Parts: sequence; C-alpha cells; structure tokens
Amino acid sequence: MIAETVCSAVSAAGLGIAVVTAYRRRFLAAARIAAYSLVPVGLVMTGVVGWLSDTAFSPTAWAGFGVLAGAWLLFATTRAVERRRTGAGADGGAATDTGSIRPGTTAPASSTPALRQGHGKGQAQGQPQSQGKRPASGDDFSDIEAILKKHGI
Repeated sequence: MIAETVCSAVSAAGLGIAVVTAYRRRFLAAARIAAYSLVPVGLVMTGVVGWLSDTAFSPTAWAGFGVLAGAWLLFATTRAVERRRTGAGADGGAATDTGSIRPGTTAPASSTPALRQGHGKGQAQGQPQSQGKRPASGDDFSDIEAILKKHGI
C-alpha cells in the first residue's frame, strides 16, 4: 500500500517536471522525463512492486539467494582450480601443446603485426620487443615528443 502511494507520487512529480520542461520549449527532454516518470506507475499496475515487496520480506526468498550465491561460488572455485591445473591462466588461455613442433626447429613468425615495433632503433623487423624489460628512459616519451614536434610545440 505504501509502495503504491510512493510510486504514484513519484510519477506525479515527474509528470509535473515534464510539463515545466515542455513549457520551456524543451520538448525532447520533456518527453524523456515523462517516459521515466510513467515507469513507477507501470510497475505498480503490473504487480512487480507487490512481488518485490513480498520477496524482500520472505525468508524463503533470501534462502534462495543464498543458494544461488553458493552455486556461483562453486562455479568460480572450480574454474580457478581448473585454470591452475592446466596452466592456462598464465598465458591467457593460449595453446600449450608443443608436441607438434619438432626439436631443433623454430616456430614461424606471427602473421599479425606487432603493436609496437622497434621504430628502426636497432631492432630487426621480425624480432619482438623483450616483454620483461621496460624500454630505455629515452624511449619512454619518444612518441609524445614526436607528436609535440609535429604540432610545433
């Protein structure tokens, strides 16, 4: 009963604001405000508000939420354990099967272009940048310096 009254009051206030907005010749905003203000009354009329209030005060519903949380926790735990066992978590799920590469041979270069090549500063085109090391201190801002020089700053 109280929820229906509050929803009706909120809708009436929203429609009042929509009328004032339309009076100021902002019709698109007024239509949007009117649409938002009709939602609470629509929820009351469909029975959603009654269902929500019955659910909020039901111990069975809260026990159901607890069961759902437990199920989610089990799913998350088993996924974490499975990732730890297969080792897929460290390399982002990439294939770890190296049995197809014969000993003494090298893997072919990637067919996708690298995001950052050496920019011609001592690295060959096919060699990837070392992943564990940070670039030299002079290289940190080289891209920014190039952009600033381009704009004459």
